Amino acid sequence: MSTNLHPMLNIAVKAARAAGAIINRASLDVDKVQVEQKGVNDFVTEVDKHAEAVIVETVLQAYPGHGILAEESGRELGAKDSEFVWIIDPLDGTTNFIHGFPQYAVSIALAWRGVVQQAVVYDPNRNDLFYASRGRGAFLNDRRIRVSKRLRLADSLIGTGFPFRKGDNFKRYMKMFEEISQQCAGLRRPGAASLDLCYVAAGWYDGFFETGLSPWDIAAASLIITEAGGLIGNFSGEADFLYQREVVAGTPKVYGQLVNILAPFTRVIKEDDKPAAEGAAKPDATDAFVAANAEAAPAAPAEPKPRKAIKVAGPRTPRKPA
Repeated sequence: MSTNLHPMLNIAVKAARAAGAIINRASLDVDKVQVEQKGVNDFVTEVDKHAEAVIVETVLQAYPGHGILAEESGRELGAKDSEFVWIIDPLDGTTNFIHGFPQYAVSIALAWRGVVQQAVVYDPNRNDLFYASRGRGAFLNDRRIRVSKRLRLADSLIGTGFPFRKGDNFKRYMKMFEEISQQCAGLRRPGAASLDLCYVAAGWYDGFFETGLSPWDIAAASLIITEAGGLIGNFSGEADFLYQREVVAGTPKVYGQLVNILAPFTRVIKEDDKPAAEGAAKPDATDAFVAANAEAAPAAPAEPKPRKAIKVAGPRTPRKPA
């Protein structure tokens, strides 16, 4: 793996691999793993907790002044007022893991002022490491990745995820499923959204959509997709998706076609939810995404490392002048 990585990305990689080692050891005897039920069809294991603990420990040892948003511990750990927040899913695809189905991942993102700057999604089964730094491209292990070149939804393989929690609107989802399944080449549902989105970035899928996801499910993969030349947003085609519990992604052309189908199903909450002017032209989804991201925060400067921080390789990015 290249040593020319951003220092914060190096920490994310180290944390993801450490969590992956815990997961791999536990996968050798899944029947002995202790499982708790957080809700209907929503599980957590001792492995989730141990993996999250090692990620948080690795991050805070290097950057004790940073904030944490993690699936199991929420915002309990780390600084509460930092502009840097690590968004962590220690085991995306817990249900798959419990059943020995080898489709799950570790997802770690670092956001600065609400914009993801560093991202890692690690598949411990295949030892596949997807990673990206804002403005530096997306990679799978040491190979640069790009979204596919497909232009038509009719030729595209699309990933998705089924609603599974109590209160999810399954009938609404089935209407979306019906609309898209009849207009694409095929639909797949492996069960780990972070990996599904990375598959879009790698060109294995041409698009993806799902409802009910949390920030830790999609934060890291969202940067990997955009750095691979793809687009990601909510069902209206806007860049506000991280906390809206709906997401669609794809190649630039396929993304626009998916948004045209999914827009009527959006549940995005807006401050000024005014009806569109009668006769107004419907905005192009791809153009809307590009325009929204043009105003995104610039890349974060590298924060000086504490004296006792973990040693990492790679040149440091100079701090941006005030």
